[in-house]
Amino acid sequence: METPVTRRSLLLAAAGLRAETASVNVFETPYKYGKLILQASVDPASFDSRSVDCPFVFHHGHSFYMTYAGFDGVGYQTGLAASEDLLTWRRLGCILRRDPSSPVIRYNVALNWILRENALHSPGRAVKVNGRFLGVFHAYPGSGYEQGPAVIGLCTSHDLLRWEIGDIVLRPEDGAAWERGGLYKPCLVSHRGTYYLFYNAKNAEKHWREQTGLATSTDLKHWKRYEGNPVIANGPPGSPDERFASDPCVLLYRDTWAAYYYGLDARGRARDLLALGKSPEHFEKVPAIMVDAGPPGSVDEDYAHKPGIVFHDGSLYHFYCAVSGRWPREVRGISVARSRPWKPSRSADETL
Repeated sequence: METPVTRRSLLLAAAGLRAETASVNVFETPYKYGKLILQASVDPASFDSRSVDCPFVFHHGHSFYMTYAGFDGVGYQTGLAASEDLLTWRRLGCILRRDPSSPVIRYNVALNWILRENALHSPGRAVKVNGRFLGVFHAYPGSGYEQGPAVIGLCTSHDLLRWEIGDIVLRPEDGAAWERGGLYKPCLVSHRGTYYLFYNAKNAEKHWREQTGLATSTDLKHWKRYEGNPVIANGPPGSPDERFASDPCVLLYRDTWAAYYYGLDARGRARDLLALGKSPEHFEKVPAIMVDAGPPGSVDEDYAHKPGIVFHDGSLYHFYCAVSGRWPREVRGISVARSRPWKPSRSADETL
């Protein structure tokens, strides 16, 4: 019988990492909360009236914050919520809205990442660059759900509530064939004087595939795509990322780069996965599901995907987009899993 230690050893061997370098259980979050912690607004006029998506969690001051993409039927806009315990979230409103006068964000603008601490075992404190918070967004050119080939750009803020759109740094038409159909969620990491911009993208085929690439810069002005892109490619037939290898959330554990991402298989199942590497250009996939879709009737019965990771009070928290039901009546919200079991409260609800 395969023991947990044997299993971890097999996973490490498959990822090409030595046991003394990183143990896979350090990255695992097998305990689901089982409920949505953020869902669509009850106000039909709200920017997030249809769904909430793409959680990014960080720490600032005395609170945790979550940016998320809210969908209202026209396009994505960016919301912010705050929490002290990572379970009870209060909406702070829409912090980055579409601009009808802009050719870039006329219909959509999804702020997906704010520069933060890189360490896996950190609360992800937000980091300023030249006195301002630095964010990275993607925007689709058309009205509707992810319509048209999106671009990736930078934005800045003094207070995390008001953001100014900056340069567009990546366009699909400037990339290779695997990304010319459009760009998706960006993830920005600063390490030893270099900015690493991870992003997923799709090809231009009708039944497209998504993979994850990397671009780098030392000045936030000039960006160079990695010649060996994609750094996380689709897996072989039958693998959990045969169609999509998407939505990177990249952090550092000691000298190991940890890329959480989601995979979509040929059967349409989306689950969060993990790849590890000794450099930001070379990853080996861990052959295990980090967060799996749930059973029928659960909040994530269809998809458990789009990871966002923070550490708090001895536990690694793994936020993700949970989807149940079928489009266009699906329920798309945000849930969480963690590395430590949840304890039942007096009311039988599971809390900290």
